[in-house]
Amino acid sequence: MINTNRGLGKYILFTILTLGIYGYWFIYKLAQDVNIMCDGDGKKTGGLLKFILLSIITCGIYAWFWYYNIGNRLAENASRYKLHFSENGTSVLMWFIFGAFLCGIGPFVAMNILIKNTNALALKYNEKQTSTGYSSGIN
Repeated sequence: MINTNRGLGKYILFTILTLGIYGYWFIYKLAQDVNIMCDGDGKKTGGLLKFILLSIITCGIYAWFWYYNIGNRLAENASRYKLHFSENGTSVLMWFIFGAFLCGIGPFVAMNILIKNTNALALKYNEKQTSTGYSSGIN
C-alpha cells in the first residue's frame, strides 16, 4: 500500500530534527510512490541520487525541474483515478520560485500541493488495488 498520510507539518518537523536527512528520504519515497501510481504513463520520475547530483551540478535548478515534473505527472494521471487537480507543475514551480518572495512561504505552499495531490492519488490507488484484490507488497 502507498502511504496516504503525508503531511506538511511532519515533513517540516522531521526535516528540521534530522538536519535535512528526512527531506531526502521524503523525496526518495515520493519518487518511488509516484512511479508506482503512475506506472504505464510512459514516464519515470528520477530518484534521489539523480535529484542530488543534478541539483548540485545545476546549482539547484534541477530540483525545481524535478518538482515541476512531479506536479505535472500527478495532474496528468489524476483522471486515471477519477480525480482532478487544479494545480500542476506550473503551479508548483511558481510557488517555489516566486512564492519564496512572500515571506518565504512559497516553497511550503508548493510542497503542500505535492503532498496533498500525492495523498489523494495514493488513496485512490490503494482503493483500486484493494478492490481488484491485488497488493504490490510495497509498504
